[in-house]
Amino acid sequence: MNYCNECGANTRQAIPDGDNRPRHICSSCDTIHYQNPKVIAGVLPIWGDQVLLCRREIEPRRGFWTLPAGFLENGESSVEGAIRECYEESLAMVENCRLLGVFDIPYIDQVYILYRGDLTAPQFAPTPESSEVALFNQAEVPWGELAFPVVEMALDLHFQQSEQPQPASHHLVTRPWRPQAR
Repeated sequence: MNYCNECGANTRQAIPDGDNRPRHICSSCDTIHYQNPKVIAGVLPIWGDQVLLCRREIEPRRGFWTLPAGFLENGESSVEGAIRECYEESLAMVENCRLLGVFDIPYIDQVYILYRGDLTAPQFAPTPESSEVALFNQAEVPWGELAFPVVEMALDLHFQQSEQPQPASHHLVTRPWRPQAR
C-alpha cells in the first residue's frame, strides 16, 4: 500500500503504539490501515448420499470442481453468504444449514466457513461462475480435479461422518498443500 485511502498521502510501514506488528500508517493523517484475512463462506449441498459440486468457469482454477463458496459480503452472516453463493454458482436452494467446519488458511490469508446444507430439490444449473453443476456420491467425486485443498478436506470430513446422526463441526488450520495420491 503506497497511498492512504483516507487522504491520499504516502504511507509508511511501522509498528503503531500498543501494537505488535508492522502496519501501513499514513504519513499525513496517521490513519492505520489494517490488512486482515478474507472470509469465504460456502456450503456443501447434500441430496441423499450425493453432494453438489460446481466446475469453475472463472479463475482461479477454472475448469476444476469446487463447492459453491465465495467471499462474504459486508452486512451478511456467514450462513447467509453461504446460501447466496450456492445460488449464485449453481441456482440451487439449500436449507437446514449446519456448520461443517472453519478452515484457517494463514499462508494465503483466508478463513473458510463451510456449512452442510440440504438441497430443497435436485434442481440446479450452470451459471456465469460455473460451467457445469452435478451431484456426486463419494465414489464418483472427481478427486483429482478438485480446485482447492479445502474442498478435498471438507468432502473427506463430510463422507467420514455422513452416517453419524449428529456430525461434528471442525476447526482446522491448513498448511501449504501438496497433492496426495488416492
